[in-house]
Amino acid sequence: MREIRLIENSFLRDDIPDFKPGDTLRVHIKIKEGNKERIQVFEGICIARRGSGTRETFTVRKYSFGVGVEKVFPLNAPTIEKIEVVRFGDVKRAKLYYLRGLRGKKARVKEKVKVKKQKKKVVKESLENKEVKEIPQKEEAEAKE
Repeated sequence: MREIRLIENSFLRDDIPDFKPGDTLRVHIKIKEGNKERIQVFEGICIARRGSGTRETFTVRKYSFGVGVEKVFPLNAPTIEKIEVVRFGDVKRAKLYYLRGLRGKKARVKEKVKVKKQKKKVVKESLENKEVKEIPQKEEAEAKE
């Protein structure tokens, strides 16, 4: 059993970005037509991710000409050229199957907002400014009494 896992792990791809359901993805797929090969882009919302290891798959949903289209992609398939994360969604579910019944603005997913940490100097300066502003207000209150 351990040998099987070792062999399977050798087929895992390492160029796949971290993404979760709710994220908008752009999947570049290699398509072979006759003797020609081209790359087709499929962009939509990831609504599910299941499995593990070499059997892991993810489902991407988009609307094309008013029709909902879903595709299930094997994560480690050689036909996938690359996966890009266009935007990160903020959802509280692992499976977003409820999006199948929604259209238009109702089918939108909130975007996750990333907050950058400020430097300590900036925070100290803003605290000093607040203290300076608060002192005159206290004096005015005392003067009124």
